Amino acid sequence: MDVLVVGGTGFIGQHLCRALDEQGHAVTALSRSPEDATLPDGVETVAGDVTDYGSIESAFEGQDAVYYLVALSPLFKPDGGDKMHERIHLGGTENSVQAAEEHGVNRFVQLSALGADPNGDTHYIRSKGQAEQVVTGSSLDWTIFRPSVVFGKGGEFVSFTKRLKGMFAPGVPLYPLPGGGSQTKFQPIWVGDLVPMLVDSIESEEHVGEAYEIGGPEVLTLRDVTNQVYDAEGSSVSIVPLPMPLAKVGLSVLGSVGFPMGADQYRSLKFDNSPATNDIDAFGVSSGSLTTLSGYLRG
Repeated sequence: MDVLVVGGTGFIGQHLCRALDEQGHAVTALSRSPEDATLPDGVETVAGDVTDYGSIESAFEGQDAVYYLVALSPLFKPDGGDKMHERIHLGGTENSVQAAEEHGVNRFVQLSALGADPNGDTHYIRSKGQAEQVVTGSSLDWTIFRPSVVFGKGGEFVSFTKRLKGMFAPGVPLYPLPGGGSQTKFQPIWVGDLVPMLVDSIESEEHVGEAYEIGGPEVLTLRDVTNQVYDAEGSSVSIVPLPMPLAKVGLSVLGSVGFPMGADQYRSLKFDNSPATNDIDAFGVSSGSLTTLSGYLRG
């Protein structure tokens, strides 16, 4: 199958391109700077910006399936401000769906996010929800994935916990976490467990028209994650609660002076990031077969 991976040189994209190549698919990775990636020799690359239709349209010609993976981080304030969420998530999806329809692509797989909602509380969640509406309203045979946070080589989730300490308590042994780190729950999934499901989604018709919420084997608080990260390094931290109102002020003020977090990221810490029902069984996967965060960190 000829497969185009839009965002194929990103964290998840590189893992997906390798897996698709190993499965015998003819893979093309599209990104703004494909020369920066390390991909198998069999994977072709093409440069293009999803916000510029003319720069990506030709890459869709002759493709049987397309993955749309391009996304901004929900953890950090994007360069260019919050408007970039709409530009990348919504505008990029609109351009990719249009190109896929014009070139008769059979399958379209969108990597969305848990809680995606066009009326959601953050720019990230709203733009992801609006992008889903574009996909589901198209003429394409679509599949949508809504994963919890994804960890693994090249990911940012683990380093995020350390960055929080650098912001709130640089140079001291205490670690203030917003709400004590117990108010936000995650169900992190290893990229090596997610990618095979993404591959499977284009190889069976049963996944057409389905939206899957995907999580890992454990529900963890931000406090749990922080302790596991430091335990794996043979160190420990003394976590103290940072009242949410103070966290809001800190993130909002720092975000306005260039620190890569802001009010939108504060709001994201107020709701959970775990699926109501984990849909991994749709891919013949059991929770017990998945990699835990602690297992990965100690691996």
